Amino acid sequence: MRIAEGNMSNRILILGASGFIGNTIYKELLSYFDVYGTYAGQEGLYGNNQVFFKYVVEEDDIRVILNKVRPSVIISAFKGAPDAVYTAHEILCAYCLAAGAKLMFLSAATVFDAKGKFPSYELDLPLAESAEGKQKLSLEKLIRNLPEKNFSLLRLPLVLGVNSPSIFMLKQSLKHYAAFDVYPHLIVSATTNDKIAQQIHYMINHDLHGIYHLASEDVIHHEDLFKEISERISDKSPIFKSVYSSNEDKYLAILPKENKLPKNYCITIAEVIDESTLKDEIVTFKN
Repeated sequence: MRIAEGNMSNRILILGASGFIGNTIYKELLSYFDVYGTYAGQEGLYGNNQVFFKYVVEEDDIRVILNKVRPSVIISAFKGAPDAVYTAHEILCAYCLAAGAKLMFLSAATVFDAKGKFPSYELDLPLAESAEGKQKLSLEKLIRNLPEKNFSLLRLPLVLGVNSPSIFMLKQSLKHYAAFDVYPHLIVSATTNDKIAQQIHYMINHDLHGIYHLASEDVIHHEDLFKEISERISDKSPIFKSVYSSNEDKYLAILPKENKLPKNYCITIAEVIDESTLKDEIVTFKN
């Protein structure tokens, strides 16, 4: 692949910068790096932004953006049709190899969802059964063909935060007294979008590579997690709909072990709950 000339130092491209996690990363890095991003929709919000490029993976060629931006770090946080996403990552890998750039890929705990007896650590062998898990795992395998210095696999657990989709759905359920699905036998780890952004910032600053589990240091039952959050944000209670996929507890929990970040970049379930129930948000729901 031909790489356009120019200084690439500290130039970051976030693919999926208009999404929930991608936009948090964008805002975290914006004051410190030369940051560019992509969006797929929301033309009115991003169409006139000079550092945002429209990119629909099923329609557009990522090489056009790569040659314009010439990033030294690419953060992959976008979604799309599996075949198109895979092809895009083949191009991203070729670019990183040719340019000496780094690809930071946001993977997920679902690469372990065919297991379940124990939490999973960085060096455990992944095994996926869901469509999402299989897609993420195929992309991980592709990216791991790069020299280790050229990639970071960042596996994410359940991602919460005040404005996260899950918390939004919970608040809507509280507001309308509607059903909210919980999984009593599912044991999870968790984090927040803000913590992910801080961790990625640290990793870029220290040029870290390899496999990282950007998850809480502990675990909790899915049902207990959302019941506690619900109690924090409202005097009301939603209709918790218990969903059972088995009669025994199953872990869909990743934990950091081999590649742990400094203590102030770690998080616990209690901190996830605190950060997902900020006081200025509670006013709306508590009488």
